Order: sequence, then C-alpha cells, then structure tokens
Amino acid sequence: MEKLAKVAIVGFPNVGKSTLFNRLLKEKKSLVHSLPGMTRDQVSTLCRLAGKRFILIDTGGFFDSQEDPFSTQVKEKAWEASQEADILLFVLDGKRELLPAEEELYVVLKKLDKKIFVIVNKIDSPPEENKLGDYYRLGEEQVFAISAEHKRNLEFLEESILEALPSPSQEKKEIKPLKIAIVGRINVGKSSIVNRLCGQETLIVSEIPGTTRDSTDTLIYRDKRPFCLVDTAGIRKLSRTRDKREKASIIKAKKNIILADVVSLIMDAQEFPTRQDTAIAHLAHESGKPLLIALNKWDLITKDAKSSEEFKRRVYAKLDFVAYAPLLFISALSGKRTVKILDLSEEIYTCGQKRISTSRLNDFLSWMNSNYPPMSKKKRRIKIKYMTQKGTLPPTFILFAHSRVSLAPTYEKFFIHRLREKFDFWGTPIRLTLKRN
Repeated sequence: MEKLAKVAIVGFPNVGKSTLFNRLLKEKKSLVHSLPGMTRDQVSTLCRLAGKRFILIDTGGFFDSQEDPFSTQVKEKAWEASQEADILLFVLDGKRELLPAEEELYVVLKKLDKKIFVIVNKIDSPPEENKLGDYYRLGEEQVFAISAEHKRNLEFLEESILEALPSPSQEKKEIKPLKIAIVGRINVGKSSIVNRLCGQETLIVSEIPGTTRDSTDTLIYRDKRPFCLVDTAGIRKLSRTRDKREKASIIKAKKNIILADVVSLIMDAQEFPTRQDTAIAHLAHESGKPLLIALNKWDLITKDAKSSEEFKRRVYAKLDFVAYAPLLFISALSGKRTVKILDLSEEIYTCGQKRISTSRLNDFLSWMNSNYPPMSKKKRRIKIKYMTQKGTLPPTFILFAHSRVSLAPTYEKFFIHRLREKFDFWGTPIRLTLKRN
C-alpha cells in the first residue's frame, strides 16, 4: 500500500486556512466562517493535483484563547499534524501586520525540518503585494501572495506544492473508501467512537456540548479495506442554538448525511430514543442511505438475560420506520463491538447496491397478487401487472398498474417488508413508485 505524503495547513485563527483547504481540494469540505475558531479537530482528506495524490490536512489555529475552552487542545492537535506532515503551508493574514507570535511560531515550525511554504493570504489586488516586504523577515526566499477566496495566484502555489511532492509510484487500482457518517445528537460519544476505531485520540472529546464544530474525515484501513469516518457535530434544533458557528455545524452535519455512503446513528443507551434521535433517524431514512443504529455506553447499563431484547424492542417501537436498520450495542470507552460498525456498514452498503432480475421480481409479484392482493388508499383491490427495478442506493422499484392510484400506506409497508425478506435488502430503505401501465 502506497504511503502518501501529508500536507498540513497551519497558522493563527481566521487567516483563511479552511478557505485555502477547500480551494486546493476543489470542493467545500471545511466549514468557513467569519468568526474565529471554527476548525477545532484536524480535517484531512485525499487530495489530487495533476495526477499526484497526497493527504491534505486543515488544522485549528495556533493560539491560546480565554474565550475558547478548547484552544489548548486545538493547538495540540495542530502541532501533532505539523509533526506528522511532510510539507507545511504556513498561512498569514495579508490584511494585517506580521505578529511577533507568528514569527515565534515560524521559528518553532522551522525546527521540525520540514518543507515550509510561507503564504500571505487575502492579497486581493496587485497593489497590495507591495506590502509583502515585512513577511520576508522570516527568511524564506519565496513568499506566496494569494487570495484563497478569489482564487488569486493559487496556480503558482499549486505548482510549487507539486514540485515538492514525491513522484507518484506505479499506482494499483484505487479502492474508494466507504464513507460512514457518524451522526447523533450532542454528547452521545460520536468523537469517542471515531477515536476508538482509529486507535488514537484523533478528535477532541469533551462533555461540553458543541465540542465538534466542523465535520472531520478520518481515513482508516481494516483488512486493507479503506473507510472514511465522518465525525459530525451533534444535531439539535437550530432554534435552540445561539452560537452562529454551531448553527453552521448543524447544517453541515445534515449535509453529510446526504453525502455519505452509510449512516451510523449513535444513541445514548442511558437515554433513548429521544425526540431528537427520532428526528435524526428521519433525516437518515429520507436520505435513502443504508443505516445502522448503535447504542453507545452499553457498559454503563445494568443488564440481565433479557436486556438486549428489551432495548431492541424499545428502539424499534419508537423508530419503527427504520426497523430495517441493524442495531449494535457498543461501548466507545471499552471498545466493545465498536469495530462492528465497519463490518456492518460494508454489509448493508452491499445490500443497498443489490440488483434483482425482472423475472425474479415478477415471480414475487405474482405470489403477492395471489396471496395478498394489493389495496389502494380507497380500500379497493388493484391489479399490479408488472414490476421492475429502477435503481440502487436506495433500491428503487416501479410497479405498473391499470390505473394511476396509490397503494394503501399499510399495504405499501407490508409489500416492502415482504420484498425485503425475500431478497435480503437488509439495512437499506426501499422506494416504490406506482405507475399506470
């Protein structure tokens, strides 16, 4: 397996690190906000420039702040990323003077003996480049004057990064990582689960609500199979949130559900399913993505022989609309069964990709017509003549009838249940469309 070079973007808060990260990646991965301190954990992902692949890392700001209780931990994570990286992109704010603390940080980073690019961001026009003399005090022969927001001079920076990267080796066929969105309400242990699966404290964990702001991607391998774990901010009602940064985090978390391959809904075994758990389960179901549910903190529950069955009954009684989702009992603290999240995710993703031949579907339909005749919303029997599969993820089926009517909701639910049982569509929602023949 090829070891990829790591490029870390570092600097003080609010200098435009996340904007530069998104520009180099050519997509809006990191959350960008006018308020400082948006990025807390490392945000890392696979990046490609002109055929070369590397890991690009966005970090939080190197700065101690009395307003942010996590500033020390953010700084530690940024330092860890700097030590692990092969190339450092040291970003400065061109709208203000070079700070003495930034000069001190540069000296510390220089001692790591890494290739460092000094980047002065927010230089929006040629006249502003005349102010760059101050930045040459750092001792670098070249200073890159860019505007990440307006894509100004980015091509020169990209060319220099490409020159500094090692030449690509003969690449084998690339396996796309399975993207698993770890979602749930606040303080259910999402970051702890990601850390446990990574085998190290990759993400900042705290009992303070809203610790995770940006969604963070973590690439791991299990039996040479790559998985991308997307740790998301805790989802709650926007009306209950006053911090604008947390609101942006919640919106981003909801988008991550749509962009994921598999959704893993984490709930607290001591308090479930809450109204917010139900709301998040609805988001996951509507996305059409394969879904699994994990009850975390199982180690804190007093158990007897029937505990797991009783908990399972409670979950599916409240979340009956996602009864197709497998349920795991896990503990991020002890690590018990957490790795099953990866195994189950792969299984249900495969189920969501399944295609059934038209002949087998119509054999099933014939059996349903004979044994359980379809009913319309008006409680009239209808004849479905033909059935075919339209797509996957989610498995989508078209039913052709004599007239344009709708199935009774109870019958549609029953039909999907039988379809799921017959063809083993485990862990994935199913969509039906009724059309006039």
